[in-house]
Amino acid sequence: MRNKYTVIWAFGLTAASIIWILAFTGLGNFANFNTQVFDRYQQIKPRVWANSDVTIIDIDEASIKLIGQWPWPRTIIANLTDKLGQLGAAVIVYDIVFSEADRTSPLKAIADLTKAGAQIVLPNKVDMLDNDSVLAEAFSRNRVVTGMILDNSGSTAPPKPKAGTGFSGTIPKALLENEMKAIRNLPILDDAATGIGNFNFFTHSQPDPVVRKAILMQGANGQFYPTIAMEALRVVQGAGSFKIKSNDGSGEFSGGKLAIVSVQVGALEVPTDYNGALDIYHSLADQKPTLSAKDILYPSDDAVSKNTVKKLIANHIVLIGTSAAGLLDLRATPLQPVVPGVTIHAEIIDQIIAGNYLSRPDIAPGIELTVAIICVLILLSLLPILNSVGDALTALLLTAIVIGSFWYAFSEHRLLLSPLVPVFSILAAYASGVAADLLITEKEGRFVREAFSHYLSPTMVSRLAENPDSLTLGGEEKELTILFCDIRGFTSLSEGLGPTELTELLNNFLTPMTTALLDRGATIDKYMGDAIMAFWNAPIDQSDHAQRACEGLLDMRTALVALNQNTNHQISIGIGLNSGTCCVGNLGSSQRFNYSAIGDAVNVASRIEGLTKYYGLDNLLAEETLKATTGFAALTIDLVSVVGREKPLTIFTLLGGRDILEAPIFGELESVHSAMLIDYQAGRIDDGLVNMARASRLSEKLEISSLNRVYAIYAERFSKLRDEGVPSNWDGIYRATSK
Repeated sequence: MRNKYTVIWAFGLTAASIIWILAFTGLGNFANFNTQVFDRYQQIKPRVWANSDVTIIDIDEASIKLIGQWPWPRTIIANLTDKLGQLGAAVIVYDIVFSEADRTSPLKAIADLTKAGAQIVLPNKVDMLDNDSVLAEAFSRNRVVTGMILDNSGSTAPPKPKAGTGFSGTIPKALLENEMKAIRNLPILDDAATGIGNFNFFTHSQPDPVVRKAILMQGANGQFYPTIAMEALRVVQGAGSFKIKSNDGSGEFSGGKLAIVSVQVGALEVPTDYNGALDIYHSLADQKPTLSAKDILYPSDDAVSKNTVKKLIANHIVLIGTSAAGLLDLRATPLQPVVPGVTIHAEIIDQIIAGNYLSRPDIAPGIELTVAIICVLILLSLLPILNSVGDALTALLLTAIVIGSFWYAFSEHRLLLSPLVPVFSILAAYASGVAADLLITEKEGRFVREAFSHYLSPTMVSRLAENPDSLTLGGEEKELTILFCDIRGFTSLSEGLGPTELTELLNNFLTPMTTALLDRGATIDKYMGDAIMAFWNAPIDQSDHAQRACEGLLDMRTALVALNQNTNHQISIGIGLNSGTCCVGNLGSSQRFNYSAIGDAVNVASRIEGLTKYYGLDNLLAEETLKATTGFAALTIDLVSVVGREKPLTIFTLLGGRDILEAPIFGELESVHSAMLIDYQAGRIDDGLVNMARASRLSEKLEISSLNRVYAIYAERFSKLRDEGVPSNWDGIYRATSK
C-alpha cells in the first residue's frame, strides 16, 4: 500500500541522513573509526617486505650487556661507523641524537683534573683525546646521515639542511612552521655528516600514538627538513635537492584546498597526503633484516656468519637504532604495540623503493557517501516488497558487497576506502524501515484478517496478512488457472447412505483434495456439494500458476488412490483445467460476499470438467494451460466446441510427470496417437483405424487403462464416417450438446 511505502521511506531516509550528518560534520568521530578500519586492513594483509637493500643495526640488550650501559663512549660509535664503512655500507643512518658532549672523553677528564690543580702537559694535537672529535672524523670518512627532533621543547635552533628544496606550485603556508626549536646533535657531528634528517613521525590529531604517517618534508623557520628516510635516499642516490609538488603545480588544482601531492628525491617521486605525509604500509617485524651491534663490533670468526654480515651491509642503507628497554625509542604500529623506532624508518625506505603506496583519494568521502546513498535507496526500494527474511538478507547482502568491494580496493589497489558510512547507513535504514513496517503491518494484518476470514482458508489469510500489498480489494482482471473437480456418479454413490455417512464420505474426500490443492498454492473458491472450484494466481501472484495447477491435479489423483485403498466406497473424479483472463475479487453483497472469479475462462474450465465423463478420463485441460507448463506427459484428446462457446478448443489429458514423459514407449504412443487424430481430422478412415489400434496397444503396454474409452469413441467415430461417408463440410470438431 502507498502508505506503507511512504512510512518506510520516511523512517529509513531519516535514519540514514542522521548517519550522513554525523559522518561529515565530525560529530560522529568517524575519522577515528575509519583509522581503525584502515589498521585492520593492514593487519589482515600487511605489506610484504620488498627485500630492498636496507639493513637495521640494533643496539639491543645483548649488545649493551656485552659492551656496557648506554650511552657508549663515542669512540665505540666511531669504531662501529668505520667498520660499517669498511664492510661497504652505502650510507649509515643514525636514529640516535648525540646532543651532549661525551662525558667519557679523555679531554674532559684532563680538564677536570686541571681544575683540581693537576699539571698535565698535552700534545700539540689533542683531537684524538676528544671522543666527539673522533666520532666526527669517523662521520667525515663515511657517508653518514644524522638525525634531530624538530620540537619546540628543544633548546637550540635546528641546523641548516644539507640539501635545498625546490617547489612545483604553491606551498601551503601552514606547513612552514616558524620559531621551531630542535633537539639536535653536537654541531661538530652534524657538520661532519653527509646528511641531516628529522626523526619525527606524524601522530598528532590521532586518537592514539600509533605511527601511521610520516611527514616527508617538514617546514621550520623558513627551511624544509626531510625525514631521515628521505635524507638517506637522497644521499644514497647522490641527489642535491628535494622537490615538493602541490596540486596547483601538478594540474590537479581545481579550486579546492591547496595541498601537497608528492615529494621527489632523485629518481623517486613519493605521493603524499595534503600535509606532505606518507601513509606507511607496514610489514611484519620478522621480515626486516636485522643485525645486532655486537656482531659488527665483535664479529664472529665463523666464515658463514662473516659472509652473512658482509652481504647485509655491502651497498646497503644501514640504519642504526635501539630496541633495548629503557632507551625510549619504542613505538606502536597498526601491526604491533611495540617496535623499535628505527624499524619504522627502515619500513619507509623499503616502501618508497618498492613504490608500494597506500592512497586515500580526496574524493574518498564522496565515494563512501555515494555508495551509502545507493545502498540505502536499493534497500528502501525492496523493504516494502520483501518479507522479513528477504529484508534481512538484502541488508546483509548489501553490507557484504560494500565490505567486499572496499576490501578489494585495498587488497588489489591499496585504496583506503572505509565501509563504515555505507554499512552504518544500511543498518540504520534497515532498522528504521523494519520498525516502520512493524508499526503498520499489525494494522494492515488486522484489516486483512477481518475482511478475508469470511471466505478464505486460515492459511491464505495468514499469507495475506503477512503481505497485504499483494492484495487488491474489489475486482481486478488477472490471468488465472481455474480448476473444477467433481465426483463421478455421486448420485448413485450416495444412494443408501444416511446423512451422517454421506457427510463423512464428503469430508473424507474433500479434505485430502483440499490439502493437495493448498500445498500447490491454490485458492479454494468454493465447495459445491461434491464439487470443488479453485484457482491460482490470486490473490497472491504466482507466475507459474499453470505449472502449479497441473502438479496439484496429479497430487489429487495420488491422494484419491490412497483414499480408495482405505474406504469401501470407490470414488472416481473428473478434473477440468483452463487458463485465461478473469475478473477476480470480492463478489456478492454487503451482507454476504465471497472472494471468487468469474469470466469466460471460468465457464470453459467448468465445461472441460463436464467432458471428462464423456471421454472416460479423470482429467482434461485446455491448450492454454498445457502450453505454459513443462515436464508433463500429456496427450491431445479432441478438438471440441463446448456448450455456450462457438470457438473450438483443443483439449488434452494429463497422464503423469517426467517418469512417463521420459519413457521411450510414451514417445511412440504420442506419435501414433497424434497420427490417429490427424487422420480423423483429415477424414482418412483406414489409416486412422490402423493408428488407433496401434495407439491402443501401446497404451496397454504403458498400463494406461484410462484411454480405453477414448479409443472406443474414436473407433465408433471412424465406423460412422465409413458407414455414412465423410461430410463435405467435415472439420473434425466435436460439438458437445450438454454441460
